[in-house]
Amino acid sequence: MILATHLRTYLREESLPPYERRVGSYGPLRVDDHFLWHEPDTDDAFVVDWGSGRYVCPRNFPLRKLEGMLAFNNAFPDAGLIPHDAIVEASSQLELLRVGVPMMRSYILTSPWHVPIRWFSAFLHEEREIYERPEGKSIRYRALMSDAKHRVNRAAEVIAAAGFDPSVVGEVRSLGSWLDAFPDDALAELDYGAVATLFSDGDLVLDDSAADIAGSLLALEHGDLERAATYYASLTRRWGHVQALAFSN
Repeated sequence: MILATHLRTYLREESLPPYERRVGSYGPLRVDDHFLWHEPDTDDAFVVDWGSGRYVCPRNFPLRKLEGMLAFNNAFPDAGLIPHDAIVEASSQLELLRVGVPMMRSYILTSPWHVPIRWFSAFLHEEREIYERPEGKSIRYRALMSDAKHRVNRAAEVIAAAGFDPSVVGEVRSLGSWLDAFPDDALAELDYGAVATLFSDGDLVLDDSAADIAGSLLALEHGDLERAATYYASLTRRWGHVQALAFSN
């Protein structure tokens, strides 16, 4: 089973577009011919009460499943893990979905085995919550979307000014573009999910990944490359052993 982390966007319930007004519940694990999915293949949503409002994150699972399959094939075109006929069928289904509801979009980004480091740039350490899953403790961060956008766009500017490789800067800018598509009063959530089971409870309590990335960016901004590297090394040490699982699989 592939463990995954998630970056979700929740809209205020009253501002949901009509085609997203559906709320359901979690379902069992499903399997198809090519992937093991952690979600039921249904149209439902995650719902949370946060601050003074209720927020809804449409799962849009059929859309995300097709986008993920095609993105994987584009990233590894020579792997041959997905039959050509399945790719053609997925492309056709995705086109039909987009024609039927042109404004439909993915509200969730998923990463296998680890949290991409750039995701932490959207959050502050103070926004971290430790919560209980059936399997044990996990971590999530929640922030107002306007704050998340500002932080990610700042991170892109800082690493660009520091002379990082354009591909690295491009990944952060791409995250910023994804967030920019949502309203400022939305809720951004980073959830370790089941990947938290790869850490001890003590490691989770002491996890300060968002603080490390914030410290590294601040040091870069002030030209202190040694201090920036120290913060970054702390972050990569914490995530190195679980990130390696993505490559071993």
